[in-house]
Amino acid sequence: MSSDQPIILCPGQGAQAIGMGKAWFDASPDAARTFGAADEQLGDRFGAPLSQICFEGPAERLNRTDVAQPALFVCAVASFQALFNDTEPGDLAATAGLSLGEYTALHLAGAISFADALELVALRGRAMQDAAEASRGSMVALVGATEDQAKELCDRARERGVLVPANLNAPGQVVVSGDADACARAVTVAAEMSLRAAPLEVAGAFHSPLMAPAAERLAEALEKTSIDPPRCLVMSNVTGQPHVSEGDEVAALIRQRLVEQLTHPVRWSDDCQWLAANAEGAWHELAPGKVLSGLMRRINRETKVTSHDAPES
Repeated sequence: MSSDQPIILCPGQGAQAIGMGKAWFDASPDAARTFGAADEQLGDRFGAPLSQICFEGPAERLNRTDVAQPALFVCAVASFQALFNDTEPGDLAATAGLSLGEYTALHLAGAISFADALELVALRGRAMQDAAEASRGSMVALVGATEDQAKELCDRARERGVLVPANLNAPGQVVVSGDADACARAVTVAAEMSLRAAPLEVAGAFHSPLMAPAAERLAEALEKTSIDPPRCLVMSNVTGQPHVSEGDEVAALIRQRLVEQLTHPVRWSDDCQWLAANAEGAWHELAPGKVLSGLMRRINRETKVTSHDAPES
């Protein structure tokens, strides 16, 4: 593995912002073609072309889970095409994506076509939005907590509800997810444990058992989707290890991990720590935003990530 091969990080939900991808669209014909292909495929299913929502909003539409997920996927792929349009999947050292970003990572690695991945993330977003609206869930960020402390907090605050660790983003940065009442109790328990807690403004209890209905719908769609062996390392959010890339069960195992991802914790910190220890290359964060480079400073300060929210001036 060459040290100059790119390691690509793909953002997840929460990184969206009005204007995302517009600078890449204006600067790169390759990025513009990516947005155009998405608009043609999705049509008017969100009430306006996806590119228009990305570039102009309104925020309340872009921030909806069913819109934000395909928007983030398309924006990241567009920036990748602008930056690395001559790069084949096998020329990458590794790809990794935070939650929704794992689909971007699998697409860039040659495992899922653009059209199929776009349909999957659109369905995933819709299914998660529906599951959130059918349940009364929330999420709470814990600052300074270890995974064991987050588990203890959940055990103490859960009572008869649902409350589990959901995002292991970086050392000292864990998010728990579950019933709204359990999340409210989590804030009180966190204070008792000398931890800082901040309720998050989210549509529902993502990466918890409350997403089981969405996982069932996603499983049905994945069974109908062609998945090829990744041509570079791709990290799994569920295991914190690379996806299997050889053998007869590659597609089945990737499908299984993507379904599990909706109800299991996202082990982003583990993914990045594994890559920092085992992969060589230049680290790049795709558009939009700089969330992942910020997390990397907490995970491994020696690893420098170049963010590509917009073209260099």
